[in-house]
Amino acid sequence: MPQDPQTHSSADSENDPRRFPCPQCGASFEYAPDASALRCRYCGYQHQIASPATPILEQDFRQVLAKSATNAVVRENIAIHCESCNAAYRFDAATHAGQCPFCGSPVVAKTERHRQLEVQALLPFQIRREQAWAVFQQWLGGLWFAPGKLKHYARNDNRLVGMYVPYWTYDADTTTRYQGERGDNYHVQERYFAIENGQEVERVRTVIKVRWTLAAGTVSRFFDDVLVLASRSLPQAVTEQLEPWDLANLVPYQEEYLSGFLSEMYQVALEPGFERARERMAWIIQGDIRQDIGGDQQRIHATDTRYDDIRFKHILLPIWLSAFRFRGKTYRFVVNGRTGKVQGERPYSGWKIAFAILLGALLLAGSLAAWQYSAAPQTGLMKNRTQYEWIQQR
Repeated sequence: MPQDPQTHSSADSENDPRRFPCPQCGASFEYAPDASALRCRYCGYQHQIASPATPILEQDFRQVLAKSATNAVVRENIAIHCESCNAAYRFDAATHAGQCPFCGSPVVAKTERHRQLEVQALLPFQIRREQAWAVFQQWLGGLWFAPGKLKHYARNDNRLVGMYVPYWTYDADTTTRYQGERGDNYHVQERYFAIENGQEVERVRTVIKVRWTLAAGTVSRFFDDVLVLASRSLPQAVTEQLEPWDLANLVPYQEEYLSGFLSEMYQVALEPGFERARERMAWIIQGDIRQDIGGDQQRIHATDTRYDDIRFKHILLPIWLSAFRFRGKTYRFVVNGRTGKVQGERPYSGWKIAFAILLGALLLAGSLAAWQYSAAPQTGLMKNRTQYEWIQQR
């Protein structure tokens, strides 16, 4: 039965299922990416996370859709909800207010009801905060015409937040019927007239033409783990640049991996997520059709795709996240928590661009003036020498 493992935080830290106390000092454990274990940041004690024997299995897409309307578990949970960007995410039990990591707006924890399908698997963090901060700083340093406020903002490493972001993966066995045309190039000799040396002459050139013939057929492809972002708080164009993810290393979901990190609840539900997956599949299917048509060129007029044995997983992927507000707009930067790859939106400083244009114009004018000056003294010298020689002759 679908559950909501992402939202069952409690204001009482002793009842918080995400709080794992250290047996030596009683402080809370945090997941340590460098050790793949829980570690106490006060006494350094480590506890290995036991690997469950339960395999990660995809769920039947159509069956879950049919059941989720009535059987999805609804729980009363304490979650942070940002009124500015509509993000909802889980947080440490002792945290009741702060800044939204997705947009930088102030937020306050409040009780809400969420209906969420069970998380089946995740990729644990491999990149530590220090590593993420180093590559993030390097990336920021390479930004041309960035506002000075951004560089000041980047000096505070507390701005970088570890976040588990929700994704769907979809499997589907597809069969596509298509209609189109196949274009085969052929060459013909064509005579034309040209003017050479003031005279009209006849010439011959080779022209490529296309012979189009009707084409129709069927292509099939099995898609495995088509990845779809289930968050609306992050720009899809940015997160797609973090791919590929090593999904072969997914581990069964356990709360221990989330200790010390935030986790977002999905905003893109299962069915709309599959619509996005179909869009990603369509590009690949079109390539299959073009290959099946063959020839030098192809035209695709109509397609009809059947999706069978659709299965899915609800997973969490790790990113380091930072949000910067500049002139009323939010810019987000993300670091892949597995590879350290950095992507993000970025603001531009208008006055820096204007100054660069002005500086370029001044340098161009200076170069022109230097060239004119280098020519002028030689002309003046020759003139003075001619006058001197004339005086000597006189």
